[in-house]
Formats: sequence, structure tokens, C-alpha cells
Amino acid sequence: MRVVWQLLAVVAVAAIGGQGVVAVRDDPWLTLVVGLTAAVLSVLVYGWVVRRTEHRTVTEVAREGALAGLGRGTLIGVALFAAVVVNIAFLGHYEVDGPGSVTGALGLIGFMAAAAATEEVMYRGVLFRIVEGRLGTWIAMVLTGLVFGLSHLLNEHATLWGALAIAIEAGGMLTAAYVATRTLWMPIGLHFGWNFAASGIFSTEVSGNDTAQGLLDSSMSGPLLISGGAFGPEASLYSVLFCVLATAVFLWLARRRDRLVPRHRRAGRVGTTATLAR
Repeated sequence: MRVVWQLLAVVAVAAIGGQGVVAVRDDPWLTLVVGLTAAVLSVLVYGWVVRRTEHRTVTEVAREGALAGLGRGTLIGVALFAAVVVNIAFLGHYEVDGPGSVTGALGLIGFMAAAAATEEVMYRGVLFRIVEGRLGTWIAMVLTGLVFGLSHLLNEHATLWGALAIAIEAGGMLTAAYVATRTLWMPIGLHFGWNFAASGIFSTEVSGNDTAQGLLDSSMSGPLLISGGAFGPEASLYSVLFCVLATAVFLWLARRRDRLVPRHRRAGRVGTTATLAR
């Protein structure tokens, strides 16, 4: 029953936070405040419900190391997406037409913070962690990655290829980041950095969500497999390539730190503890 209670709690926060962000979406300052509030509440509620249902210290959201994990993850996410855009621009399919909107970018900070935190506590904190304890790291990564990717079919400009690309690149990379660190701070930061770079900096579509303009007034064109089409650059082969490379690095770190869970090995032996994350 623990997975039911945990999912109910985090889904409720995600739903309320999501509705709140949508309700104030036309006001960047309110979007910033509501989005950041939703992000903080999702982590707090996750910690509370896991403590109540598993009777343990919830080290994956421990305060110690939180800022460092969020900061490193954000920088990696921004750098990865920047690499994608640079390669698309090199082929002439991404162009900057001028400055965009600073206030729009501020609103996107809140919007993307809420999305990153709520999705990470739901997919990595609850689903992956519990499935991994039963089936091991590899099977759990594949199953929850597929669920995460296919959930993006609900987005406005969703495509099957875009959802599969998300399953491969984000489902793999974000899960691997969690496994390598055994905290949620790195994947939350990584998720936020990638999404904010896509929307708040380079003003591209994010998962077919028809996102607002960020710091740059830009345009994209070209073949679907290069530009990602209406879904955005996350459906570009460049995104798949760079995220798969990042996934391989995180998994290498996880293996080196002995944090991969074989199918018949209890996740408790890995110990999602703060000491492992340092």
C-alpha cells in the first residue's frame, strides 16, 4: 500500500500545483512564485509521506547537499541542451532573430521548477525507487522510462516519436542521475536546467507544450529528426545522442560506486542514504 499512498500524495500536489501555475500563466511574476511554491511543496510532501509509510529517514531529499546537487544538475542540464541547439544551429535550422522577454523567462523559472520537482518525486522518487527494489535497476529503468515518455503523449503537440525520444533520453538520463547519486537533487536540477534552457533561454518548444518566449526571439526549421518539429528539440536525434551519452556517464558512476541493484538484490543494500551521495 505504500506506493499507493505515496503516489496519491505526490500526484495531488502535482495536480494542484499544475492547476495553480496554469491559472496564473499570463502573469510571469505570479507564475514564478506559484511554480517555486509548488516545487518546494512537492519535495516536502514526498519527504513526509515516505517517512510515514516507510518509517525511515528520507535521505534522498536530505537538506545536506541539496544546493550542490541542484546546482550541478542545473548546470549539466543547461550545457546539454546548449550543445543540442548549437548543433542544430550549425546546420542552419535554429536562428536568433533578436532579444526575447526577460519577464517571460522569469515566469518560466517557476513553471519549469514546478514541472521538474513534481515529475521527479513522482517518477524517480516513488515509481522507479519502488520498482527497482523489486526488479532491479535495469528493468525498473526501462519500465519507468517508458511510462515517463508515454505520459508526454498527453501534451498539446505530442507525437509518438517525441514520447519515445523522451523515454530514451530523459527516462534514461534522469533515472541514471538518481542511481548515481541516490538523491533526487541531481535529477531535479538536471530536469530543470534542461527545460529552462529549452524554454527560458533558447525559446524553443518543450515536449510539445506551446511554451512562452524566453530570453531569445528564435525560430526553428528543418527535418523532424533534426529540429524535432512541433514537439521541440527533445524529438531531435541530437537530444537523444547527448542524453544517451550523459546516461552512460551516470551509469558508469553508479557502477563504480556500487549503486546498481541486481534483480534479486534488495534495494536496501544500496542504501539511499546521504552518505552514499557524497
